[in-house]
Amino acid sequence: MFIMLTESISIAARALGANKLRAILTMLGIIIGVGAVIALMSVGNGVQDYIAGQFSGLGSNLLFVFPGSSKEPRSFMLGATGTSTLTEGDALALSEPQRAPDILNVSPVYRSRSQVVAGRENTLTTIRGVTPNYAVVRDYRNTLGSFIRDMDILERARVALVGPEVVDKLFPNGEYPIGRMIRIAGTAYRIIGLLEKKGGSGFGSEDDSIMLPITTAQERLSSPLRRGERTVSIIVIQAVSQTRMNAAAEQATEVLRERHKINFRDEDDFTVFNQTDIINVFGQITGVVTAFLGVIAGISLVVGGIGIMNIMLVSVTERTREIGLRKAVGARRSDIRLQFLVEAIVMSVTGGLIGIGLGVAGAIAISRLVEGFHAIVSLDAVLLATGFSAAVGLFFGLYPAWRAGNLSPIDALRHE
Repeated sequence: MFIMLTESISIAARALGANKLRAILTMLGIIIGVGAVIALMSVGNGVQDYIAGQFSGLGSNLLFVFPGSSKEPRSFMLGATGTSTLTEGDALALSEPQRAPDILNVSPVYRSRSQVVAGRENTLTTIRGVTPNYAVVRDYRNTLGSFIRDMDILERARVALVGPEVVDKLFPNGEYPIGRMIRIAGTAYRIIGLLEKKGGSGFGSEDDSIMLPITTAQERLSSPLRRGERTVSIIVIQAVSQTRMNAAAEQATEVLRERHKINFRDEDDFTVFNQTDIINVFGQITGVVTAFLGVIAGISLVVGGIGIMNIMLVSVTERTREIGLRKAVGARRSDIRLQFLVEAIVMSVTGGLIGIGLGVAGAIAISRLVEGFHAIVSLDAVLLATGFSAAVGLFFGLYPAWRAGNLSPIDALRHE
């Protein structure tokens, strides 16, 4: 059997070599399909890894408390009335060890968008009002100057830390930023620090932002009042450890429900997100998109298979006399079927191997075009594409092989 299979593969290679251009054009659908499947799956894997990397850059063991219920899209992030449901008092309550022992650090943040002016330059950027422990919770470091201090919070100091992208836009000539004055919403602030480059995250570019003391931001950028307290946009919580994150989330929920006077059966007016949950949600979305794109690319494999069936039927017609001669000298139907089936599989697998090379090259090219992104070519994607291409050859080669095997020797020998 092995000798017969080897001989069939040899004959198939010679038959394809005799019509090189036709064979290449026939394999084109398989080549494009396999290449597209591998490239798209590699990009999908790379996107998932990229998202995980961006969120891991946020810090460790983090929980994010957003205003509004996650079941009410219009109120989520804003609260049911269009105003944040979270206040600075909520952050203080969460900081009490006796009420939430598994919470290590709490950092409220007030976010806004504003035009920033420095001399003749200006830019629209994100303004974050933060507390001194924000640097610890979010793993921020300065490349120049200092971070916000407790005294800045108490005095509502008009000081600012600027991100690298903001510095490049406001000081394009490379001026030393520390001590320079900038204007945010008409108010002057002195730059006291330059933040290190952190890149993007699940909440936008971390480098295109400015940080102010939270009390200054709330007062100068008009933070609304709720229950007599200044509101905040988000509360970032750091759990004591990875294993206690669920417990910390439960404790945070209990504290906030009590403070917001939410009855037992009523919905929360806030949402606690686990850092891992956010990564998983994005991973599921990219996984679905990758699978969808893979299915679309797989259609070209089916089209390629139809092309193989078509050309194999043409080959059966062209080689009718050869089939008759082989049957006349003792070849069985199964031998003829095997021969044409092997030819279809050889053509499909050869196209698949070329497609693998094309897909890997495409993944590498995409990685080089997008800064900081790396497509991941997995063994699963290669095996799936190769196996599918062989299955396509087998499936679409069955009918031509059956037709060749069923030809009458006498009619085949009479064929012109």
